[in-house]
Amino acid sequence: MLLTPGPTPVPEFVRKAMADTTIHHRTPEFEKIFEQTRELLFELYKMDEVVMLASSGSGAMEACVTNLTHKKALTINSGKFGERFGKICKAFEIDYTEIKNEWNTPVSVESIVEAVKNDKDIDAIFIQLCESAGGLRHPVEQIASEVKKLNKDIMIIADGITAVGVEDIDTSNLDAVITGSQKALMLPPGLAVIGFSNDAVAKIEKKPRGFYFNLATEIKKQKTNTTAWTAATTLIIGLKEILTHIKETTGFDKLFEDTNKRAEATKESLKAIGFEIYPKVPAKAMTAVYTEQSNEIREILKTKYNVNIAGGQDHLKGKIFRINHMGLVEDYEAAWVVNAIELALDELKVRTFDGTANKVFLSKMFKA
Repeated sequence: MLLTPGPTPVPEFVRKAMADTTIHHRTPEFEKIFEQTRELLFELYKMDEVVMLASSGSGAMEACVTNLTHKKALTINSGKFGERFGKICKAFEIDYTEIKNEWNTPVSVESIVEAVKNDKDIDAIFIQLCESAGGLRHPVEQIASEVKKLNKDIMIIADGITAVGVEDIDTSNLDAVITGSQKALMLPPGLAVIGFSNDAVAKIEKKPRGFYFNLATEIKKQKTNTTAWTAATTLIIGLKEILTHIKETTGFDKLFEDTNKRAEATKESLKAIGFEIYPKVPAKAMTAVYTEQSNEIREILKTKYNVNIAGGQDHLKGKIFRINHMGLVEDYEAAWVVNAIELALDELKVRTFDGTANKVFLSKMFKA
């Protein structure tokens, strides 16, 4: 049972669709698939433009940094992926300043407003909706609203790689939102998607940059239902399949509601058996728990209960574990995970098993 926060399991019906005959990307047949996929992405994103890139999410991050920073970037670092925005700026010798917090601490709206007021060169802000290194949710929508009051021309770029398809994101003040195929979209890695505001498109077209990641070139081409370079045909076929399935079965709103309920039920069940939730503001995509016995618990889960969850990185290695809620996770799978964790605690002689975790999970999920 794969419940890491990416890659997520790929549903069988999606795998079957991707296993069909290969289609050439410069044909009317594929252009139709591309057009249908774009239409579904517009429904998901609720933004003015969308672009698909044959890339991981990091490629889309790079494209946004290079195409949307014309003067100076402000990057928010509360984990590995916020740190990455700064590394991209360094790699391209783009001037930037960074606000850095602990991995469990969201950035404050006030600190960003203050940074923008004190530095008139800042024209792009890069932040994670969900910083998956610690399962943290930043107040991105509130930040965007306040920054736009100060200067509507400052671009707000949000890494939504573990947020798009998880929750109903208010994109009204966001200029670019990034995601990757291997997260809530339930596909293999290799496809990135970016949603844009009209203001972002205008800025990109004013000063395009790069070759492969030249967003002006891609936007122009993708408006005609093709790509500038070779399209990730198989992944786009899979993306159309999964988005169509969600739309025609549960609908996006019901998916967001179910994911939220599962995240809350998991969090409460683990708190009930003595765990401390790691981030001060947890994201919906995953539950991150602080424990000095993370490695031992994860090993028991994997070898004895057939459950694979993620640990921590860098200074959090062996200190946290993270349970995925993205995608079409079945309720019984989530219930089994918290039950297995309580059984692992019993085996480690931390707490005698009495079924509390499962009881709390089921009560929160179905009786709340």
